Amino acid sequence: MSNQRLYKSIYTIASVINSSLNPKKVLASIAEQVTQAMDAKGCFIRLLDPSGEILLPDASYGLSERYAQKGPVQVAKSLLDQDVLRGDAVLIPDVRTDQRFQYGNEAAEEGLVSLVVVPLTARGDKVVGVLRVYSGEPREFSAEEQEFLGCIANLSGIALENARMFHALKRASELAEAYNYQTFDD
Repeated sequence: MSNQRLYKSIYTIASVINSSLNPKKVLASIAEQVTQAMDAKGCFIRLLDPSGEILLPDASYGLSERYAQKGPVQVAKSLLDQDVLRGDAVLIPDVRTDQRFQYGNEAAEEGLVSLVVVPLTARGDKVVGVLRVYSGEPREFSAEEQEFLGCIANLSGIALENARMFHALKRASELAEAYNYQTFDD
């Protein structure tokens, strides 16, 4: 991955984050940019449900709909994701045979081989999800690529936090307006 390509991807992702408060749209664009920048087979972004026990699919690129909808990732059953949710990046040379990967058979059918996963953080260092990048052949992910993914995961967290704060402010404004309307109407 060249530095020019890396910087262009970061610039594009930052522009998308700056132009939209729609988390689905932003995360879908991030998944696409990451896949293309890293010449990967695909990228998957999963966010924790409110219980913190299940990683739900939120955005993907380069993967089939069948694979994207294969099922929830239960944190208790996924040793890989338990490590990532503690804040560690995880590299798996072959997801088809690694016992830490919950859906090895489905990955084999999808043609996935190597994987790198980084934690997606928001509000400081709170892990709210994971960003996964898959290759279709055995691959080692360089330290530079892992740093790039860490940067993108942090940008994703900022996008999610911006959207959450915008919607909270919008809701508070609507409630204040309804209260004022009711108070002055009485």
